[in-house]
Amino acid sequence: MLIGLSISNIVLIEKLNLEFGVGLNVLTGETGAGKSILMDALSLALGARSDIGLVRHGCDSASVIAEFDYVPSDANTILSEYDIDCSDGLILRRTLAADGKSRAWINDTPVSIKTLKSVGDTLVEIHGQFANHTLLNQTTHRQTLDLFAENNISDFKQILQNVKEKYHTYNCTQKRLAELQELLERSASEREFLEHNVAELRALNPQPGEEESLATKRANMMNAEKNTAILNEALEALSPHGNSLDSQIFNVAHILQRIRGDENPYSEQIDRLYAVAESIAEISQSLTPKSTDMDDMDSIEERLFAIRAAARKHRVTADELPEKLREMSTQLNAIDNSDAELQKLTTILKTARSEFINAASDLHNARISAATKLRTQLLHELPDLKLGNADFTVDITETTPSSYGTDDITFMIKTNPGAPFAPLHRAASGGELARLMLAMRVVLAGTNDTHTFVFDEIDTGISGATASAVGARLNKLASANQALVITHSAQVAGFADHHFKISKSVTDNKTTTSVHEIMDDDRINEVARIISGAEITPESITMAKTLIKG
Repeated sequence: MLIGLSISNIVLIEKLNLEFGVGLNVLTGETGAGKSILMDALSLALGARSDIGLVRHGCDSASVIAEFDYVPSDANTILSEYDIDCSDGLILRRTLAADGKSRAWINDTPVSIKTLKSVGDTLVEIHGQFANHTLLNQTTHRQTLDLFAENNISDFKQILQNVKEKYHTYNCTQKRLAELQELLERSASEREFLEHNVAELRALNPQPGEEESLATKRANMMNAEKNTAILNEALEALSPHGNSLDSQIFNVAHILQRIRGDENPYSEQIDRLYAVAESIAEISQSLTPKSTDMDDMDSIEERLFAIRAAARKHRVTADELPEKLREMSTQLNAIDNSDAELQKLTTILKTARSEFINAASDLHNARISAATKLRTQLLHELPDLKLGNADFTVDITETTPSSYGTDDITFMIKTNPGAPFAPLHRAASGGELARLMLAMRVVLAGTNDTHTFVFDEIDTGISGATASAVGARLNKLASANQALVITHSAQVAGFADHHFKISKSVTDNKTTTSVHEIMDDDRINEVARIISGAEITPESITMAKTLIKG
């Protein structure tokens, strides 16, 4: 529900703060007082296209703030995408600069004008001479009829849910069959290629981690071969010219033993030389190179290179070759079993389609029943609204299957006998269309999540009993929602729960529009003014008291 509207520097409005209440909010005033400016300002806050002509003369910018205490589920869905918290309601803010630049915020979060309009459309529905929303859009007719059916056909929800489930099964089976056919068409042309590659990979039988293991073994064996050359070089150094170093040291020790005397003075050195000679001999023996099996080396390299070549061929890593083998084997197996699999899926699809068509047929019949009830209830409303010659029907035609069945829904109207039915927006004049929208909204009350309706001069071209009928239906609609009505009709104004008077004044050569809620005698006088014109008479006062409900 719209609870507040703040306007700054919009045309004739310098500063205005309005608080709206539940039920029917009526706005009246003399012609030219600025009633349309209020609608322009509200529309701006809801995301309508901006017009720099709305900026008050001499001001740099204008702004409008609309506050709502209720957030419909559709608005909540949009806002959740932007992480905007709306638990405490919504504040829509729009600014318009004199240079044409416009900005928008929702709960102080900057948003695009497109987002503002998307949210605004879920909050307020405007009907007027040139602005008629929602029901004039054919894409909303199916949802509107279904919501009406939920309130008037006991098992409609279950019927609709059954269609959604059957369509899901049918659609998924269709996709699976299409994928299988595509796979088989692609694979059949590659059968020879698949057979060759599957046989090749099966013979190779690569294992995860095998490439790394083989590469490590190969590196070790290559290092061993290099090390053998180094060891041979070291042994050559220990035996220069074929005369081993340990033999030379042994010879030195033997020579020193020939020194004569009671005790050889070099016995300690001789012992150390023998020990060194023995150590060198042991070291020389331990440095003997270990032989490398070149046959093993060749087999390791051959397998390693084969695995790497297969990986390059299939554009995968070596470790992914087993998975590639399984994938190609599956494709080959699908080709071999294609007839059986195709037949199986085709049978499943036939059953799923049959079940969906049956469910869609039940939904179609339920919609026909709902359309008949909608037509009956709507036609009951039309005579009192001076639309007694009008007729309404719901055109249900077949369309592409979806989770909502196979029905395309269009609301059709004709306002004169003998004229053909036509879509809503092409079949009625502005005043007729606004009253038709009112009748439809009264019949559809409770089937939508929009809680604020705006009717701009819905009383155009009517008076007397017709105007009273319009007022009564506006009051009925507002009892479950909220309605804002700009009117010149005393009968409509009499049904108001809240009455606002729009006035225009001139001060210091400046024209300003103001709006105030009026009650008691002020309200009686305003209704009397509408009845009698500029001069309020005792008779118009009496009539005003009669018209004001309660």
